[in-house]
Amino acid sequence: MAVIERTIPAPGIVQLTLNRPDKLNAMTAELVEGLHEHLAAIAVDPDARVVILTGAGRGFCAGLDLGGYGTAPHTSHLGRTQAGFAVQQHIAALIPRLRSLPQPVIAAVNGPAAGGGFALVLGSDVRLAARSAKFNAAFIRIGLSACDIGTSWLLPRLVGAGRAQELMLTGRVFEADEAYRIGLVVDLVDDHALLDAAITKAHEIMRNSPFGVALTKQGMWSALEIPALQNAIDLENRQQIMASATADHREAMAAFLERRPPNYTNG
Repeated sequence: MAVIERTIPAPGIVQLTLNRPDKLNAMTAELVEGLHEHLAAIAVDPDARVVILTGAGRGFCAGLDLGGYGTAPHTSHLGRTQAGFAVQQHIAALIPRLRSLPQPVIAAVNGPAAGGGFALVLGSDVRLAARSAKFNAAFIRIGLSACDIGTSWLLPRLVGAGRAQELMLTGRVFEADEAYRIGLVVDLVDDHALLDAAITKAHEIMRNSPFGVALTKQGMWSALEIPALQNAIDLENRQQIMASATADHREAMAAFLERRPPNYTNG
């Protein structure tokens, strides 16, 4: 049984399902490496427009498998400290990989998302939650820092520094309704409707051109790191001129004027 299941629920939509349901999809070296490999393949797949990330069974991802993670690839020759650091890097590198993916990632959170699973939710572009979803920055609850896998950077930017400090310092579990109230997730749906809601959101995104979507994702992530308004505007100006030179821009304009759906070719 593959620990990452890749399916195509509709044309243009790739669903990656973390598939260790008996362990609440906890992270092992095999699962993390599988996720790296699938994301790398999707990044260059011209048919992939949007990614949905979810978990099999009753959980999204319980974080690190405390029963044993295994070893990161190509580290069998390393000492204990070096090998441990390689594991840390192996997991944490998932967040930059999600960020650099040209396609938007929709996290469809179908149950507990703790620790590393919580980080995957934060690193996604759009977050939807089932009513059964639960979240926590679990690292601090096992004697570690809550600042892990990008959480210290991502969470304050999504919910504000004050809320992030409380959630990270306590490591408390919070429910889906609170996640929705504080803006961590953009929609809250019944469990049975979660994947349909994610597919609907993916179709909304795909109404826009592939290049425009990729530039928007890149620009928004970059703007979170840019220190000044003018820097962001300079980036936006360049993006707009690039996009205006594409065939898809001309097609979008024609489709709008002719009141028909656009036919994008990423040209």
